[in-house]
Amino acid sequence: MNTRINGFDQQRVTVADGVALHAAVGGSGSPIVLLHGFPQTHLMWRHVAADLAADHTVICPDLRGYGASDKPAATDPDVYAKRTMADDIVALARALGHDRFALAGHDRGALVAVRAGLDHPEAVTHLAALDVLPTLDMWDVLHGTSAAVGFHLYLMAQPPGLSEQLIAASPDAFFGHFLDIWTRDPDAIPAEVRAAYLRASREAVPSIVADYRASAGIDVKHDTADRAAGRQLRMPVTVLQQDWGAALGFDAAGRWRAWAPDLHHRTVSCGHFMAEEAPAEVVKALRALLAR
Repeated sequence: MNTRINGFDQQRVTVADGVALHAAVGGSGSPIVLLHGFPQTHLMWRHVAADLAADHTVICPDLRGYGASDKPAATDPDVYAKRTMADDIVALARALGHDRFALAGHDRGALVAVRAGLDHPEAVTHLAALDVLPTLDMWDVLHGTSAAVGFHLYLMAQPPGLSEQLIAASPDAFFGHFLDIWTRDPDAIPAEVRAAYLRASREAVPSIVADYRASAGIDVKHDTADRAAGRQLRMPVTVLQQDWGAALGFDAAGRWRAWAPDLHHRTVSCGHFMAEEAPAEVVKALRALLAR
């Protein structure tokens, strides 16, 4: 199986001093940027991107620290702050000729997308988030034994050193665990794609941990400041989510609406990797968002 998005060009674009992102770019028309989640790369969008490319310019980067993109050392908390990663995406789009674009993110990519929407409302026209809560809400809803579902969040929130050592000791078991338990349809991630995800992740342990560590530190500070200032996502927003609210006891739509007044929120029946398990459903939601 080809582990590239069919019909897409592979590009390497400098977005900051010493940092270039790898991106797959295809199609023509109004632009949409698709951001991957953990433990994946831009390849997770292969079905969705190919469909959208019929009438949109589709840009699928590997996030800073992931895949074939650069992985700068986390010399300070800002290096993997979602603010910095969002700046990367705006710079990438501009370098490709797009000052305004729609933005969709899954999992970690959705957190980057939200930060881009808050920091760059002049650039982000529409925003979609797949199967995640905003950072502050994510930490707020994890309580007691039910929080065990997010054990990786706590592991990678620890000070530098131990987390990286433990994960690097058995990276395929660690990253493969999430590919297994978060997927309802194992056939949605073929063996070749799974191998590509595992290879990319094992080569990026320090930067992946730094990304998660930022979400327990500097990202919380940024989001707390925004909440105190009443900043919101003013563009049309669509959220697709598994029914985590029922599982963990919170109002998912209400949590999102506090950040996004113009919200379409829907629960889905597929697993976490919905762009691979239910690509037609994701495409339909994205096309509806772009029409708003």
